[in-house]
Amino acid sequence: MTMHTNIWPTPEQFLADKQPDQPVHFFAPSALDTAFQTFRAGFPGLVTYAVKANPDKRVVAQLVASGIDGFDVASPDEIALVRSLSSTARLHYHNPVRSLAEIRMAAAAGIASWSVDTESEFAKILPFITPADCQIAVRFKLPVAGAAYDFGAKFGTTPDEAVALLKTVAQSGAQPALTFHPGTQCDDAQAYAEYIYAAADIARQAGVKIVALNVGGGFPCDTAGGPPQLSAHFAAIRKAIAAFETPPELVCEPGRAMVASAFCLAVRVKSLRGETIYLNDGIYGGLAEFRAMDLPRGQRVLTADGTPRLGTDTLRHAFGPTCDSIDKLPLDLSLPDTLAEGDYILFSAMGAYVIGLTSMFNGYGAHDTAIVSRLV
Repeated sequence: MTMHTNIWPTPEQFLADKQPDQPVHFFAPSALDTAFQTFRAGFPGLVTYAVKANPDKRVVAQLVASGIDGFDVASPDEIALVRSLSSTARLHYHNPVRSLAEIRMAAAAGIASWSVDTESEFAKILPFITPADCQIAVRFKLPVAGAAYDFGAKFGTTPDEAVALLKTVAQSGAQPALTFHPGTQCDDAQAYAEYIYAAADIARQAGVKIVALNVGGGFPCDTAGGPPQLSAHFAAIRKAIAAFETPPELVCEPGRAMVASAFCLAVRVKSLRGETIYLNDGIYGGLAEFRAMDLPRGQRVLTADGTPRLGTDTLRHAFGPTCDSIDKLPLDLSLPDTLAEGDYILFSAMGAYVIGLTSMFNGYGAHDTAIVSRLV
């Protein structure tokens, strides 16, 4: 992977100058700042960043420099990454399943908030922490729709079980909190409200005054590549928090919505065979998430010299470069009928889940990263 240090005006200029034959991930720091300011101005509480969405060191460093309130870290590597850039950043370790070795390392790094969804996982943490110094956030789940896919299938306890677990946390002397995650790309703002109402009910039934409510991530990005449009989500959260007699501190941990609009991905057409095209990237590389969640992303086509490719849009089957037959995009791409070998396809809103998911299967997957002043 090559990281270019020059700053190009646009992806088009880079492609025209370099004519790369491997995928290029374009990063616009100004777009990341716009997304961050959207959360800072609109969300009524602490704004943290879910590092798993994009662990690019430049992304994390820019957010540290911007004064973000903290980071949601889900592994020792993510903890080490943040700590390499800031010795004081607030860390929330909200992956609720951890080995003893992971707990030991995280405790030494100064985790401020831990999530738990079973009493056994809570018991594993206690020997490594001073309870009064830490928030322990009980993670619960609801059968609420509205997201691209549900996170509750893996993590989270039921509301009834959350009542008992929250009591146990409070009795330990730790700072009791609640947390949830409505699922990724959650377009339904009301889903957040339903979770907040349930959190207020859990706290009432437990007889516990929680210090914080973490509403998780799941905030949707603009799949066309623009900044996140979240006024309805923020309004729903502000209204619902009144369900608490004494509102707790609110926390969010966006990933996709924070970074998606700050990147686009350019892939190249290797070959055309009728209605089928072969690309230099696929589901084992930067397009890995397309197989799990094929969002209708914005895209544009450029000729080899970086000029727009014109023509009448037609649907094409698209395969990646590997020898595996499942290396195919699940949805056909709408591309100009004048498409030619050597053209570039630029996918918008590609800041999340490209770097972390890219493999080197079959020798493919390496990509350049170039910094640009703007993406369009």
